[in-house]
Amino acid sequence: MARVAFQHVTKRYPNGHVGVQAIDLDAADGELLVLVGPSGCGKSTLLRLLAGLETVTEGEIRLDDRVVNDLSPQQRNVAMVFQDYALYPFMTVARNLAFPLEMRRMSAAAVRRRVAAVAAMLDLDAVLGRYPRELSGGQRQRVAMGRALVREPSVSLLDEPLSNLDAKLRIEVRAEIAALQRQIGTTMLYVTHDQSEAMTLGHRIAVLADGRLQQVATPTDLYERPANLFVAGFIGTPPMNLLPARADRDEHGMRLHLGGQTLALPGRTVDPGRVAHAGIRPEGFGLAGPGAVLRGRVAHVEYLGHETLIHLVMDAHPVVVRLPGGRPVQADESLSLVVAEEAVHLFDAGGLAL
Repeated sequence: MARVAFQHVTKRYPNGHVGVQAIDLDAADGELLVLVGPSGCGKSTLLRLLAGLETVTEGEIRLDDRVVNDLSPQQRNVAMVFQDYALYPFMTVARNLAFPLEMRRMSAAAVRRRVAAVAAMLDLDAVLGRYPRELSGGQRQRVAMGRALVREPSVSLLDEPLSNLDAKLRIEVRAEIAALQRQIGTTMLYVTHDQSEAMTLGHRIAVLADGRLQQVATPTDLYERPANLFVAGFIGTPPMNLLPARADRDEHGMRLHLGGQTLALPGRTVDPGRVAHAGIRPEGFGLAGPGAVLRGRVAHVEYLGHETLIHLVMDAHPVVVRLPGGRPVQADESLSLVVAEEAVHLFDAGGLAL
């Protein structure tokens, strides 16, 4: 196991494109750190830089206290699991697992012991004699994981490993990966574009956009205290409602103006002149009662059984409200909603949380 540190790491390509810019990011020994962001944000580039598949333009990458910028992939003892499994189709499961060890010229007895241990850990004993084409998608993914783990790497890198699986299988294998990481305690960096996957897997989550690190935090902190508008709008399903806003004060405290409607925020102490946007999670709304009330017209309704997602138009801005599933709401209905003060997030003109 190992600590990982990216210290002011930049990757610039010959055509001038910048893959990642000035990244400072640490992963503790035994941590499962998830890198999440939209396509092209630089998350896979960070994995490839750590694995030695690409070279760093500026900055340093450290494994424990050792700078690894100039080490070959083989010298780093880092294992990578790819999206497409990358199994050898002409080898059995047992041979796929054994191959990395055979390339290291380990003894046959040691290879057999390692393969048996990993196969038992991943519940692959019954399929060791099969070929990849004879396996289900989940089994193939476990073989790919096993081929990485059998090497006993310092760090395991997983690059969107579940994207080829159907939705039900993704949830099952996701749970298996989390349980496996807890069991073996390996340091793991996991790349995904699926923020739900990131929230359920990561000890911490690093959010990237346009090659830059936006925020690193636990899932709870990321959801409840987003650092900026990008994180607020990216994390959450449905995402946070983000609305243009302005604020002022009267004798009762701060007032937040959202279009033609006003919310009283008497407990807020930020400078009203800095407020440019307000964010409210879909579950931050309740049916009208005591407190600050907003009104909107229902555009359409998604009934999901355990909950109902109501899509409103509020002063020409789309807003999504999450309510318990049994509440009947009709399209074109006018709805009055209460918003608790603590459910309102404020952002400045630069998009930073206040």
